[in-house]
Amino acid sequence: MATTTTDVKTLIADKVAELVAAGNPSPRVGLVPTMGALHDGHGALFEQARAENDLVVASIFVNPLQFDQPEDFEHYPRTLEADLELVTRYGGDIVFAPATEHMYPGFPNAPQIRVSAGEMGRVFEGASRPGHFDGVCTVVAKLWNILMPPAPAAFRSYFGQKDAQQLAIVTRMAQDLNIEVEIRPVSLVRAPTGLALSSRNVRLDDHGMEKALGLSQALHYLADLATRGERLDISAARDIIRAQENVELDYLEIVDPTTLQPLTAQQLAMPLEREALALVAAWVPPVRLIDNMLLAP
Repeated sequence: MATTTTDVKTLIADKVAELVAAGNPSPRVGLVPTMGALHDGHGALFEQARAENDLVVASIFVNPLQFDQPEDFEHYPRTLEADLELVTRYGGDIVFAPATEHMYPGFPNAPQIRVSAGEMGRVFEGASRPGHFDGVCTVVAKLWNILMPPAPAAFRSYFGQKDAQQLAIVTRMAQDLNIEVEIRPVSLVRAPTGLALSSRNVRLDDHGMEKALGLSQALHYLADLATRGERLDISAARDIIRAQENVELDYLEIVDPTTLQPLTAQQLAMPLEREALALVAAWVPPVRLIDNMLLAP
């Protein structure tokens, strides 16, 4: 069973010292930050972290700074016992599961200082959820500070490609703030039908699941165009989603994977010349789903 603790910094330091004493001069520590309610899609994060590191740390913390509405924070599923079982099954060694007052003493009046995601955090999902990515950046920066191992250990942090905007933002944060952590992306996990795995999928009935496939179908359509060297017909891709009854498209855009800047009309008018990222979000009652796909020329 994975060790659960709040005195995690000392424990990580002790584990690193043990590895060095056992003849490993450069231990590798991998962190998988989560908000719990874990499913097999998270398992891919732990599998990759286990394969690439000597010590795997998981954080389970429902971050109130990421929620627009207090009731959404209160109703977010908290399944710590099941989460610990999943972390253990996928090879995690240490679980950091702090209470809100441990992470933010004095909450809701704290923290006074927060990390801004800038313009990258105000578009797409950030436009629908103002302040969300500022909350992500603040808690991830705190987790990195709390859980970063001492020298000579290398530190890696794992994020799923499923949340492509989040991945781009935390990667840029590590670069811009000179934080000594390597960001390791983990490929998006899909069901055999093509639907991206998400904890929200459990709220869809069979009819909703079928309609939700329009998102991945639109993305695959764009990916096929890119692979064949044809112009990316984003209007036709949007129509694939809009053709699904009662599905409301929020956005479908093609962007630069590192800056999240949309491709220009001129770039879309010709075959893709370098890798791009297609982002999509839509309401499939009763949930809002997101998906994405890298487009390779």
